Amino acid sequence: DQRSMPLQRFVDRDGVVRSALHITLNEAASAGIEEVCLVVHPGDSDAYAEVATGADVKLTFVTQPAPRGYADAVLCAREFVGDDSFLHLVGDHLWVAAGEESCAKQLVEIAEAEAAAVSAVQATRENNLPLYGAVGGRRVAQRRDLYEADRVVEKPTPTQAEQELVVPGLRAGHYLCLFGMHVLPPSIMEFIASADGEDASLSSALSALSTRERLLAHESAGRRYNLGVKYGHLHAQLALAISGSERETVLSQLVELLALRDSDRE
Repeated sequence: DQRSMPLQRFVDRDGVVRSALHITLNEAASAGIEEVCLVVHPGDSDAYAEVATGADVKLTFVTQPAPRGYADAVLCAREFVGDDSFLHLVGDHLWVAAGEESCAKQLVEIAEAEAAAVSAVQATRENNLPLYGAVGGRRVAQRRDLYEADRVVEKPTPTQAEQELVVPGLRAGHYLCLFGMHVLPPSIMEFIASADGEDASLSSALSALSTRERLLAHESAGRRYNLGVKYGHLHAQLALAISGSERETVLSQLVELLALRDSDRE
């Protein structure tokens, strides 16, 4: 039921109407990515290709034959990835950077500088734990935005998070939750393929990876917006609008809307 999310239309930060997929492809391109593999449901390639028209990347489509979950969808791109590290973005999020440098570019630069796998994270309130994987670890010395990850748990309970995923330095009741954006080595495919049953998640594969290779968590200078939650589309659109070129127009419209609402109550 999330297949249509990348097809939804937004006004981006430049004031241009684009699909969520097109905005995501531009996010990847901003990090220097030239080739993108889209993992899709059978029969969806044409619709995705249409809304991606104009994106500055070369597209390859791979079909996930059956709905076996998120980790399996990543595994479907194994042949495309080959022996290279890769940038992975989920299809049901949008990202808004705090400055001029995109969230994807920040992440790729960290991965290149540290020569390591890196998962982007965001400090997230405890009540949102059912929506995301969460990372445990310790802060890298002299860095406020980088952590050595030693555990990744998919949608932990508050009790589990409190026992296993508390990260020193975060506000009470907050945890480092996944951002929907990773730079991963090709070996991640081995960990996904070897998992089964309830353990077959990207979070469990990342956790296994951290036991054999260095896995970092980067707290991006920006925010993720989950299109799959209630009012997710609205929240993402507002975030794009008030951080973009038409900020003043949008803010004045919001003020007018609130004023009209109050006047209607009188």
